[in-house]
Amino acid sequence: MNTTYSRNGKIDIERCDWASPNDPVYVAYHDDEWGVPVHDDRTLFEFLLLEGAQAGLSWATILRRRAGYRTAFADFDPAKVARLDRRRIEALLQNPAIIRNRLKVESAVTNARAFLTIQEAHGSFDAFLWRYVDGRPVQNAWPRHADVPPRTALSDVLSKDLKKLGFKFVGSTICYSLMQAVGLVNDHVTSCFRHRELAGR
Repeated sequence: MNTTYSRNGKIDIERCDWASPNDPVYVAYHDDEWGVPVHDDRTLFEFLLLEGAQAGLSWATILRRRAGYRTAFADFDPAKVARLDRRRIEALLQNPAIIRNRLKVESAVTNARAFLTIQEAHGSFDAFLWRYVDGRPVQNAWPRHADVPPRTALSDVLSKDLKKLGFKFVGSTICYSLMQAVGLVNDHVTSCFRHRELAGR
């Protein structure tokens, strides 16, 4: 069952059931960001980094550390993250504002370098990523959140390609989460007010 809500206090609008009205962080993310098409490379890098950090954890855990990640990783500037050396990586592993997992922190640097390589080859990461959906969001029509798959054939392809290019923490499930977050697919359930809004973009 989906959650009913209204921004003006009236209970008359539905949203996806994972976006609890009791969690303002999730509400804001669901209402303003999730599924909105992103074409800015720095924002795409932000979500790539955060989705990798989320592996094995809840998305709420990452959202609550988002400001910490922004500070720790140079406002998600891939060029600056790519230059992080061993000393600075060790310092990050002592930073309680982020997930202090060595493999995830090191993968952020590795992925930043691979990200820059893609920018050089394709002009932008945006151009590289959106070609997987021919430049237009996939409009799904799931009646329930339980119907939404954790991965798809398309995310399998993206994952395989990113791994070949040297990226880490880009399994198919992570890639599908990225695709959902940055709007390559519209996976809001059909009763959610955002599904209709995003389908009309």
